[in-house]
Amino acid sequence: MPDQHPITLTVNGVTYARSVEPRLTLADCLREDLELTGTHLGCEQGICGACTVLLNGEAVRSCLMLAVQADGQTITTIEGLAPDGRLTPLMRALRAHHGLQCGFCTPGIVVQMSSFLDTNPHPTEAEIRRALAGHLCRCTGYQGIVDAVLACAQRSMAHDESGAGSR
Repeated sequence: MPDQHPITLTVNGVTYARSVEPRLTLADCLREDLELTGTHLGCEQGICGACTVLLNGEAVRSCLMLAVQADGQTITTIEGLAPDGRLTPLMRALRAHHGLQCGFCTPGIVVQMSSFLDTNPHPTEAEIRRALAGHLCRCTGYQGIVDAVLACAQRSMAHDESGAGSR
C-alpha cells in the first residue's frame, strides 16, 4: 500500500479531510475523491487551463499542484462560483455572447475570468486577451469570450456609476 498523507481542504466552503497518496494531483483529488467534476483535465501539463481553480482566491492550474500541497488551503471550483445553481453575471454574459462553445474549457475560463474581473473590474480588450492567453480552446472562438467579459465589465461599471451595486 502506498504512503498516505492526511490532508484537509476547504472546497467551496466545505471542509474535507482525506488521506491521499503524495503523487495525487489536486485536480484528481477534486474530481475523483470529492466528485467535483466541473474541473476538467485537458493537457495535464498546465498549458490548456481547463483545470483552473482558485486557491486562496488566486487562479492556479490544479493539474500542476499536488493535493498535499493544498493541505489547509481554501479552494473554489466552478461549482463554488454558483453554489445555488444560479448563473453569475459572467456566466450569463458568456451564454449571451456565445462564449461557451463545446464547454470543455469553459469551467477553467470562467474561474480565471472571475478572478481576473475581481482584480481588474474594468479591463480593456487587450487586457482580457492577455488574461485568456493561458487557456487553449480548440473551438478557437475566443471573440465570444472576450465580448462576454467586456459586457460583464461594462455592466458592472454601469452598476458602479448608478450606485446599484457590483457584479
